[in-house]
Amino acid sequence: MKQFDVVVVGLGVMGAAALRELARRGFNVVGVERFMPGHDRGSSHGETRIIRLGYFEHPSYVPLLQRSYELWRELEADSGRKLIRITGIVEIGMPVGPLISGTLAAARQHNLAHDILDGAEVMRRFPVFRIPSDYVGVWQPDGGFAAAEATVEALIELATAAKAKIRSNVSVLSIEPHGHGVLVRTSVGDIEARTAIVAAGPWLPTLIPNLPAPLRATREVMAWFKPRDPAPFVPSRLPVFILESRHGMHYGFPVSRAGHVKIAKHHHRNETVNPDDPRRLVSEVDEDLIRSVLKSHIPAANGPLAAATTCFYTMTPDHDFIIDRLPGAPNVIVASPCSGHGFKFAPVVGEILADLAIDGGTGHDISRFRFDRFG
Repeated sequence: MKQFDVVVVGLGVMGAAALRELARRGFNVVGVERFMPGHDRGSSHGETRIIRLGYFEHPSYVPLLQRSYELWRELEADSGRKLIRITGIVEIGMPVGPLISGTLAAARQHNLAHDILDGAEVMRRFPVFRIPSDYVGVWQPDGGFAAAEATVEALIELATAAKAKIRSNVSVLSIEPHGHGVLVRTSVGDIEARTAIVAAGPWLPTLIPNLPAPLRATREVMAWFKPRDPAPFVPSRLPVFILESRHGMHYGFPVSRAGHVKIAKHHHRNETVNPDDPRRLVSEVDEDLIRSVLKSHIPAANGPLAAATTCFYTMTPDHDFIIDRLPGAPNVIVASPCSGHGFKFAPVVGEILADLAIDGGTGHDISRFRFDRFG
């Protein structure tokens, strides 16, 4: 039984980022993944993920995002891959809604570049939209998107190049305090380490039964539509966007190389599921929840459904992240930096998790993500 400095359980984008960061710092680290890294069973697939600075969820996320942008550029340089594309972002909705009011609060508090557009100006600059006259848009030049699967691949490649070990298609059976460290029991044998980072997404409650936070997995749907004319959707004419309307909150991307426009409904049906249950096919009901916003507000994208897939959100009650040591087991670090808005933070989360595992603390402010907020 080999002993490691750190074992990382779960190699979605967060676990892969932690693995890479620990390996490049020279630590003896192993990552355990129940499927193959880059799989489509969790929350790190689906072609693209939005990145943005003005954060409607809460202004306290902005400093982490600013550091994450720096680390995205480093990751691109180190991997030799183009992983992010800056298109700008336009967020559209009622001025008093949580999307617009929250984005403006973050932008103003942190002096982020932004413009406020009235409804007519939104439609003039981005003709694919049809919105009521009382809607407004917030334009931010720093928004864009990250390549989802390619990011995980790049992180794994860099981690293994720095001598990290990978154990794929291996199930973790338990994670237990053991002497001055941890014992991770797996389907192919035990692993001893000084510290465990558990970044297993929707499987966290199974792996840590005494988890002091009520996490739940929700089923989400992403869909790609074939517009009648792709020209208005090219990245030079349409940025990534978020639209809050009577249909809910939808987000979307410029047209892909395949000629498809990806659009999804944030929190889709708010449907709690077991991640081990067989995945249901995308249904007409799922499609209608997404297509409703196309009919009302983006009719030029309301073409044939080209593809659709599902993923998971791992939700906390307050929708904030969890990044903390497990109470009573300080050598176990729990990472659930998601709740449906985490991917863009992966590089900085990897840095934070490596800090916690090796130094016991981090210079980043993660007070918002502690377990003790749940009482």
